Amino acid sequence: QVTLVESGGGSVQAGGPLIVSCKAPRLITITYRMYMKGWYRQAPRRQRALVAAIRRDDEPRYADFVKGRVTISRDNSRKTETLQMNSLQPEDTAVYYCNFRSQDIDSWGQGTQVTVQG
Repeated sequence: QVTLVESGGGSVQAGGPLIVSCKAPRLITITYRMYMKGWYRQAPRRQRALVAAIRRDDEPRYADFVKGRVTISRDNSRKTETLQMNSLQPEDTAVYYCNFRSQDIDSWGQGTQVTVQG
């Protein structure tokens, strides 16, 4: 299991932007089988859902409910992954989690709370 740290969450008015970031251990080596996969979120009384991901071929993938409003980026040298969110809506309120794949095993951080005020 890989320890991940999410940051950047907070409260924002509807329509506003927010950036959340994820940091993996600095000594970890990013490879084809060990990489920062993307971001998920979990709203109250809801299951954890994919928000955005970057495939191992570097192609981004976005959930339909955020497509056009978010951009995912990854810096393998710094072991960071960032989710830029725009035009946030109250339904985007959730705990946002970073996901790391290590030989097909998922690791998660503690999450960062994003609250969108309507």
